[in-house]
Amino acid sequence: MIRTISTDKAPAAIGPYSQAKIAGDMLYASGQIPIVPATGEIAEGGIEAQARQSMLNVGEILKAAGTDYSRVVKTTCFLADMNDFAAFNAVYEEFFTEKPARSCVAVKALPKNVLCEVEVIAYLGKD
Repeated sequence: MIRTISTDKAPAAIGPYSQAKIAGDMLYASGQIPIVPATGEIAEGGIEAQARQSMLNVGEILKAAGTDYSRVVKTTCFLADMNDFAAFNAVYEEFFTEKPARSCVAVKALPKNVLCEVEVIAYLGKD
């Protein structure tokens, strides 16, 4: 069975997709950009602020699915500028203390011209 996860505590999808899907014991979350859900605006303050808001948005989706950052097994991170890599990592490691597998790539552009986007896959089963 496949279930859709949706929460108003994370930004609504800005296209034809879901915030996340659960298939079996796995959660597949769409990429989260640094939109502040309460205002619909992009977090201000550069890469650190945008990374933090993206991580908070991921956290709300994880919470809506009944899990947390510790259950994330894989992340994919997109940066508009690889020069932001170290600053992004400093924020990232505050949230992903279990060090999931990760890919991090620079892209030409991201939706709404944000500086970063983060997507996750989490395990929901029992250990």
